[in-house]
Amino acid sequence: MVKICCIGAGYVGGPTMAVIALKCPHIEVAVVDISVPRINAWNSDQLPIYEPGLEDIVKQCRGQNLFFSTDVEKHVREADIVFVSVNTPTKTTGLGAGKAADLTYWESAARMIADVSASDKIVVEKSTVPVKTAEAIEKILMHNSKGIKFQILSNPEFLAEGTAIADLFNPDRVLIGGRETPEGFKAVQTLKEVYANWVPEDQIITTNLWSAELSKLAANAFLAQRISSVNAMSALCESTGADVTQVAYAVGTDSRIGPKFLNASVGFGGSCFQKDILNLVYICQCNGLPEVAEYWKQVIKINDYQKNRFVNRIVSSMFNTVSNKKVAILGFAFKKDTGDTRETPAIDVCKGLLGDKAQISIYDPQVTEEQIQRDLAMKKFDWDHPLHLQPMSPTTVKQVSVKWDAYEATKDAHAVCVLTEWDEFKSLDYQKIFDNMQKPAFIFDGRNVLNVDKLREIGFIVYSIGKPLDAWLKDMPAFV
Repeated sequence: MVKICCIGAGYVGGPTMAVIALKCPHIEVAVVDISVPRINAWNSDQLPIYEPGLEDIVKQCRGQNLFFSTDVEKHVREADIVFVSVNTPTKTTGLGAGKAADLTYWESAARMIADVSASDKIVVEKSTVPVKTAEAIEKILMHNSKGIKFQILSNPEFLAEGTAIADLFNPDRVLIGGRETPEGFKAVQTLKEVYANWVPEDQIITTNLWSAELSKLAANAFLAQRISSVNAMSALCESTGADVTQVAYAVGTDSRIGPKFLNASVGFGGSCFQKDILNLVYICQCNGLPEVAEYWKQVIKINDYQKNRFVNRIVSSMFNTVSNKKVAILGFAFKKDTGDTRETPAIDVCKGLLGDKAQISIYDPQVTEEQIQRDLAMKKFDWDHPLHLQPMSPTTVKQVSVKWDAYEATKDAHAVCVLTEWDEFKSLDYQKIFDNMQKPAFIFDGRNVLNVDKLREIGFIVYSIGKPLDAWLKDMPAFV
């Protein structure tokens, strides 16, 4: 029986291995992690991550051919294929701070694999890593190999949170990069045979190692660039009276461009986009390509500008102060159908409002109070380190309360901000919300999901990103 082990039981490792176990009953799959609470959660009825469809798969396979364990060395030793899906945070100190990927966890995983292995192994990069990481890992394994042969493959994930299981069942493509040697080709073929259990062969792309590593960074950079492009347009739309939704639709009907990732919003979030672009910027700088680095840096600059612009619009609309005013935040996750808050725009919006001494009341159907308080107290990039290395008990932000009901969160509020496009926010009783708010009652729709005309009929002053401005807002220019 082929044995697969995945180091790292997070957003990538857990779902990917669960689907491999489901689709390949003849393969034994072990997901290992040094975090005891995380592995306990995977073995319980309350999984550590929320992803539609994941729970059913885990319950079906767990204990059959899918196992979650903290005995990392045992499962690595027994495995034929080892996936490495550990954190690759952005460095906060030293060379490349604020841009370069920190490969500390990757290096320690490689050293451990070399140390405990008693048979030849295929080692698969599953984390998003800088180009040429495979070369560094190869050197560590070779110099510590004790005669054991290792083949390194790059198999980047292209999952979107909220649809990860559907993405794994029907991927646009599976990408496998390996060395262009007989041993490399053989290793690529071995991994290809795993995916071929459910993925059509013409959707499994094979490349050299460096192309696979760079393709992941490039894909995320292109997607983030589209979001920043439409967000840049949204600012121009507000100034000219154009409607960004209409502009995006007109642009997206061009078959060369297409309609995806053209929704204007308060900004992009998630664990990958910013981190991968910063990484790309650093790689370009290291390779003597400052103009290319500067080009990609603009994508992040526009994203930061969009979040600042949103906060400035809120404050300027409300008589230029939100001091001691209650502002309700609907949605804290970086997008709907996930409980993930990594790099969510809500963090920067809340911090901006707290800087102006607002009282904030937050409701999100999937994010806990503990997580929200942790996110608001944490320093930039701290979130991407394993939980046991994050600040243990972050100080609670006093001006923030977390509610488990949208009506409770908005009661007595001066303003409501929609920061995640959860479906339930479209069908709330906004007349009831209006009746229980301070007047004038403001709504700032950071996701363009609400019916603006209906809200204005009720009596709200509404700001919707990239839409023609309310008369009230025109009289109160945003200080950007």
